[in-house]
Amino acid sequence: MTRSRRLAALALGGAVALSYAALSLPAHAADTPVAVTQLSMNRPAEVRYLWAGASGFRYWLPESSSQPVWVDYDGVTPPAHAGPDDLATGTDVINTRGTGTVSQQHRSTGATATVTLPEGQTYKAAAGWSVLTQDTAGALHILRAAADGTTRDLPVTGLPSGAELTGTVVTGGSVRRAAVVYRLDGTVRTGLVDLADGTLGVSVPGSTTVTFNDRWLVVGNLAVRADAAPGTAPATVSYLGDALAVVGDALLSGNPEFLPAGQHPELRALSLTTGEKHTVLTDSHGAIAPTLDGGALATAGPLSTDWHIHRVTATADGGVTATEVLTVPPNRAHIDGLMLSGGTLLMRGNTTSVGGYDQVHAMPLDPAGRPLGPHTPRANVLNVSPCLAGDAACPQVEALGDGRFAYLSTDAATGAESVAVGADLTSYASAATGDANGRIGTGTGRYVLYNGGTPGVQKVADFRRGADGEIVLSRPRTAAAIWGQRLWTPGSTQGTVVAYDLKSNRNVATVNTGAPCTPSDIQAVNTWLYWSCGASGPAGVYDRAAGRAIAVPAGQARLADGWLVRENRTTHELLLTDFHTGTATTRTAAVLPATDRDTGGNTGRWTVDRFGGNLAHLTAQGQVAIVTAGVPTSPLAQMEAQTDAAPGPTTAEPWQPVWQLSKPSTWTLTLSTASGTVARTLTGASADAAVRASWDGLWSDGRRVTGSYTWKLTARPRDGQGPDLTVTGTTSVN
Repeated sequence: MTRSRRLAALALGGAVALSYAALSLPAHAADTPVAVTQLSMNRPAEVRYLWAGASGFRYWLPESSSQPVWVDYDGVTPPAHAGPDDLATGTDVINTRGTGTVSQQHRSTGATATVTLPEGQTYKAAAGWSVLTQDTAGALHILRAAADGTTRDLPVTGLPSGAELTGTVVTGGSVRRAAVVYRLDGTVRTGLVDLADGTLGVSVPGSTTVTFNDRWLVVGNLAVRADAAPGTAPATVSYLGDALAVVGDALLSGNPEFLPAGQHPELRALSLTTGEKHTVLTDSHGAIAPTLDGGALATAGPLSTDWHIHRVTATADGGVTATEVLTVPPNRAHIDGLMLSGGTLLMRGNTTSVGGYDQVHAMPLDPAGRPLGPHTPRANVLNVSPCLAGDAACPQVEALGDGRFAYLSTDAATGAESVAVGADLTSYASAATGDANGRIGTGTGRYVLYNGGTPGVQKVADFRRGADGEIVLSRPRTAAAIWGQRLWTPGSTQGTVVAYDLKSNRNVATVNTGAPCTPSDIQAVNTWLYWSCGASGPAGVYDRAAGRAIAVPAGQARLADGWLVRENRTTHELLLTDFHTGTATTRTAAVLPATDRDTGGNTGRWTVDRFGGNLAHLTAQGQVAIVTAGVPTSPLAQMEAQTDAAPGPTTAEPWQPVWQLSKPSTWTLTLSTASGTVARTLTGASADAAVRASWDGLWSDGRRVTGSYTWKLTARPRDGQGPDLTVTGTTSVN
């Protein structure tokens, strides 16, 4: 059926028939979300590597999970199991300590072995098939399982006369060697032990920042070949930050405590044979772990939502290469409020770990509700008013459909309350209410409704383009709604609702909704008027386009374009009622967590898009699920416009008209002379549902011609539903 969307005339007379029979609510399974997203912390997640071998690795995210995660490399064939005598196959061995034993498993084949610690020996470390221990006399031993189930004990030999082991054993980067620390003549040294025969080979003074593989030993800024003769003098190496791993013939370094001005954190490679340096990974400032097969794992990425684990391996020419193997999920930030506006998800919360103001973060969505990119901070939220006891719509936030949102701000010194509008990260506008303990009612574009804490007080704040807020209307408090430049309030006779134009300051329409009461709640979206006689009384929607009344279920609800949502406070179901055809049908759109975040109502843990067709809600995990209402949207319409000519205009002070539309669009604005010659054509996409253009008064060829110009705005609905909208007017250049 094609619905007429023409607005009713100034008054609709006559009684309206409306049935108040209770609507049955059959049980339905909740809708499947089209997307689940979250507000993510700015700082990338900490990654702790628990094991890294030839077939994959195991890691843990300590800030967000209690369970480690296994990852297998794609397209990698690990070494076949050949038993503990074949040290090379140890690159895929996992060692697990027990009481007096170490259990070993070759991960890719499942083959196992058990090493039993002899009495008097203490576990120190394990690398592949080898377990290192120290006895009561201070001597080191290498233990390996034998084929008959016994444990072979290989003492470490080759220490210089008079050397005293400190008990420190370092593994990583090799299953053929381990590093041990000892003292000799008052000097601390680190040497490499060959795990095949237990002999000590090369050594280097020092014991800090020990990294090695089968080719090199690096201690601090000293490096020596692993296969050099004992006593070989090390070479001095220079690098920025910490030595993190040795891969092939390259030393990987990064994570410096301080960076030179203009330099970003990087993982760098220093060739230990040629001295050449190059960047392996940019934006690398996380954990690095050497792998048992001589490579390394490194975290890198520009954002917490673009944070990855890379596998670093040696190349045939002696260099290194990095391959992304996993995207690390970002840590979730706590959400204090939700809004949807013109296909944009707005999430209020603090994404830092060091305090600071809350911000509202914006995530663009496609018409179906799927994210089009990461969230970005849109505006700061300053001096937020506290929630009131029993407030059913806390926190106080309201998306205005033009890229901005409204909230309440309280002066800490005086307690005076203002309606505030967040615009960007550096500024916001406010309008002093002269009141306290109030709440945001509703609003669109430039107008916001304030219901005062003082009994009987109701005000409208006007946030014109480029100006601070101003209270432009004070009236007795009633049920009220703002849509565009119209304020809807109860009429003087039962069931009527009156439209007051906030620009012309006069009543412009009276609609008989058929309500059997003076409504306690009024909401307006496009040509829909919602009314309610209270929580237990009847409720309905009046369609001004078709001139018909539609009964809908009672209960606290939030109106959208052709549908509404309410929460069952017992079952915590979000019930979506679709009435766009003239008959109301209800389904379960979602089931919220049983544990409340607030006392109900939208903007706390669920919200609807009055300028689109989606709803969003928090999950039990604190993420945001987005559900598509599946209801056709109304044709694109203009709700309000600010198109007064600007002096000049000039490049510094251009003409900046604003058209508040009912849903997102792409647009073309043409400016023509009185004779019809097109002087300039501008194009763009709306910010949420508002078109904002800027013209410096110049023609497309750079000329400036004074006089009157006709402008024509053609807006195309982004969701493809309904015809294009065309509006015209005039402006001037002087």
